[in-house]
Amino acid sequence: MGLFGRLKQRLQRTRTTLADGLSGLFRGGRAIDPALLSELEELLYNADLGGAATEVVEELSRLHKRGELKGEDDVRRALRATLLERLGEGGGEVPLDHSPTVILVVGVNGSGKTTSIAKLAHRFTQQGKRVLLGAGDTFRAAAIEQLEVWAGRVGAEIVRSSPGADPAAVAFDAVDAGVSRGADVVIVDTAGRLHTQVNLMQELGKVVRVIGKRLPGAPHEVLLVLDGTNGQNAIQQAKQFTAAVDVTGLVVAKLDGTARGGAVFTIRRELGLPVRYVGTGETLELLEPFEPGPFVDAIAGTELQAAGESP
Repeated sequence: MGLFGRLKQRLQRTRTTLADGLSGLFRGGRAIDPALLSELEELLYNADLGGAATEVVEELSRLHKRGELKGEDDVRRALRATLLERLGEGGGEVPLDHSPTVILVVGVNGSGKTTSIAKLAHRFTQQGKRVLLGAGDTFRAAAIEQLEVWAGRVGAEIVRSSPGADPAAVAFDAVDAGVSRGADVVIVDTAGRLHTQVNLMQELGKVVRVIGKRLPGAPHEVLLVLDGTNGQNAIQQAKQFTAAVDVTGLVVAKLDGTARGGAVFTIRRELGLPVRYVGTGETLELLEPFEPGPFVDAIAGTELQAAGESP
């Protein structure tokens, strides 16, 4: 099963809302009119597109007034193009342009952060890269132990300290070890801090500054892990983290049957953050570079339009 097949399976909730709902709108050969477009906007909101829903429907309305939308096939084709435009360029695989490339990973407890780090480490080691992990979530002994177990499984080195140690000091030591040992990639974990705790967010800024002191220009990527089942609730988390640190990209984890994939559009709209990776399953291999086309087709049922066929 390819990325599209996995996304289609995992995002069934969003697909049922949007793709099946769209088919229902045109049942009986219904013509395109303002009432239909209004109902389509409601479908998009229910699929968690948030404010992006209005923009999408405004574009479809404009095309309809120009005579370019005459039926369901045209709407699906235009919907696909409009959604792809809103996802924009960027995203995909993190470029390993530095030696080492330092990746800082942030996110709230339960978002899938530690597992995503393990999957990233596995991905890079499979590419023949030497990977070192920094266990910077020192507030929880279990987090340190879990990351150590994952490091052993994927063949990565790890720098850790005792629970309660200064997270910034661990981050510094991890980058220092990565430089001295000739690592290709250093991935630094951070505490699963609640986005409402301002003091912890300030500490995250300290971690970034300390990393930069050891290796100017680092961290080269700051990835925010969001739980794909949280929908619009993930937006507020993203806003808080971007206020504390320069997030460069997203990892959307837990894209399972309850995931609300439409929130990706709102995050892109409000924050301009690219999606780097999506987690489509529990095994280590199922963290994959984000591809806008398969994602849109999986939630909107527009794969036949992409192939130039009729639904």
